[in-house]
Formats: sequence, structure tokens, C-alpha cells
Amino acid sequence: MTALARSNRIRRTWWTDAVDRAGCTAYTVYNRMMLPASFAGTDVDAAHLKRAVQVWDVAVERQVEITGPDADTLMQRLTPRDLSQLQPNQCAYVPICNHDGGMLNDPVALKPRPDTWWVSLADGELRLWIAGMAEAGGYGVQVFEADVQPLAIQGPLSDELAARVFGEEVRKLKFFRHDRFAFNGTEMIISRTGYSKQGGFEIYVEREADAMPLWNALFAAGADLDVRAGCPNLVERIEGGMLSYGNDMTDLDTPFEVGLDKYVQVYDCIGGPALKAHVSNRRLMAVEMAGPLPTCDRLWPIMLGEERIGVVTSSAWSQEFGCGVAIGSVDRRWGAGEDVVVQTQDGPKAAHLREKFWR
Repeated sequence: MTALARSNRIRRTWWTDAVDRAGCTAYTVYNRMMLPASFAGTDVDAAHLKRAVQVWDVAVERQVEITGPDADTLMQRLTPRDLSQLQPNQCAYVPICNHDGGMLNDPVALKPRPDTWWVSLADGELRLWIAGMAEAGGYGVQVFEADVQPLAIQGPLSDELAARVFGEEVRKLKFFRHDRFAFNGTEMIISRTGYSKQGGFEIYVEREADAMPLWNALFAAGADLDVRAGCPNLVERIEGGMLSYGNDMTDLDTPFEVGLDKYVQVYDCIGGPALKAHVSNRRLMAVEMAGPLPTCDRLWPIMLGEERIGVVTSSAWSQEFGCGVAIGSVDRRWGAGEDVVVQTQDGPKAAHLREKFWR
């Protein structure tokens, strides 16, 4: 495997040295920053994530801060999700579309204080888009990348670990809600969110001085829980049908092609008229594949006889389910139950279109 050449152009995080010491064996680049990609191997990491608890350096989830008297107005202009329905301290999954309705990013947004939004990015230069829309529209806001670095706790023992460090009240935090909790003489915003189906939290660290004390406190408190350093896991996310921007959706997809229909609630937004007129002819589906599988680093055609009916966008081998698990973008004329062939760089693989993902 070719190594990642490190440089100042690829930004480190407040925990990069600790992640190295914890045995990270692979990084990827995400928002021009280093994101851990493997420790003991994807399969071993996935099995541990499903039974214990992990601490993830996800500082790559950069926070675009929108602050000022027009912050709410601009935020609603950016997304077809109806933000007027949000409750206090609620996080919002907010598709951001271009003028043609194509997906530019699928961030989670929250309000750390009145007149301020944090837009927690998937991979992409969305800050430039938001800044451009703010300037062009004459909105009374400032738009910049806040140096807020999230640290995630994920896995079935996440509640126990979080309670040991932040107190029992953290257990009461509801899904996709956030609140402030005391640590190290300050308060940290913690949300019940995260890029896995195993449950957990994301901690928004605002001061570098708190970064390593928090890391050390989590590992000290979780020693008997078998806490380990981890990272977003390819196998686990595909089993759960969790999408990756840049892999499973791009600006060539509207929310309708990628199963985000329920978040298209208003049309008085950028891309709204295009979304209102759009008729989708594709959808995402679970695809079960025969192995062995090469790395899915390109789109794999899905063939039904001689007809190409879609592409596989992400794939991995699942030890738990004993098959290749994949996400496919498939012509809506075809549905679950079809036996197909997926053309990989290592040759054709027998596959089956499924109604649901594995978890």
C-alpha cells in the first residue's frame, strides 16, 4: 500500500500524535486534513466497534461558522430542509444543493448560540459556496472556518464511557440533540450524533488546551471497557446504509437520488425550483455481492443481462454477514430481488439487489 506523504498542506489535528501512538496504520485526506482510516484492519476495527467503545479523531468535520443578524435567514436559504421546525438544542441533517438541485454537501448543522450556526461538513469546500452566497445576497453575516475540532465516542458502551467523564446527565441526551457539559474547567458542546450505527456522541472541542486532557481522560476512564482509538469504518457504515459524500453522492445527484426525499420540505431555497421540477430515475439500494472483492476505488457497473442498470459506489467484505456489502445507484425500473452481475476491476461478481441494508 502506498504511504500518505505528509506535509503542511495536509493539516494535522490536535490528536494526530496520539492517533499515531495508538497504532493508526492508514490515513485518508478529508477537508485537507488527516483522517484516520484503519488501526488493526477494517474487519478487526469493525468487530471491536460493534461490541465495545472507540474514540475517534474526527476533527476533519470542519465547522463553517455563520454568525450575524441574518444567520438564520441565510441558513434557510441554503437548504431545502424546513429549519423553522427545529426544537432548541436540536441538530439538523441539512442537504445543501446547488442551483440545479445537485448535492454540494450533506452536513449536520447546530446552533451553539443565538445568531450563530455551525455547519459540520462532509468532505468538500462548502465554506467558499456559503461565503459566496452570503456576499452575493448581501446577508449581514460573517462566514469562516471555526477552529472547533470534534472528537467522537462510538460503540455500544459509549454511554457508560461518556457518563464516567461528563457525568450521568449525558445519558439523558436524546438522539440528534446537543447540550453543554463541564470538563476541565470549561463547558463543551456534546451531541448524540456520529458516523456509525452503534450509537455514541460527538464532542465539539473549542480549545487546543482541552484536546489531550480529554483524550487522556476518556482512555483512563474506559480501560475496563476495552476502549480503543478508532475511526469511521467502511464495513460498518455500508452495513448500515450510511452514505459518504464524494462516494455515494456528488453534485450530479439530487436528494431524491440518494434517499433524502424527506429532507426536501421547502422550495424557497437555492436549488428549490429545480428540485420542485425534478423527476428522479435512480435510487440507492443495498447490493449483496459474492467475493473476494477488490478495493472499490472506482464506479462498478451493475449489469442485468446486457443492460447497465446502475453502479456500485461503495463496497467491502463483511465478516459478520459473510458476503460483500455494497451501496448501488440503480435505475428505478429495477428493484429488490434482481440477480445481477457487478463488473469490478478484478472481473465480474455475482450480486443481488436487496430491499434493505444489513442493520
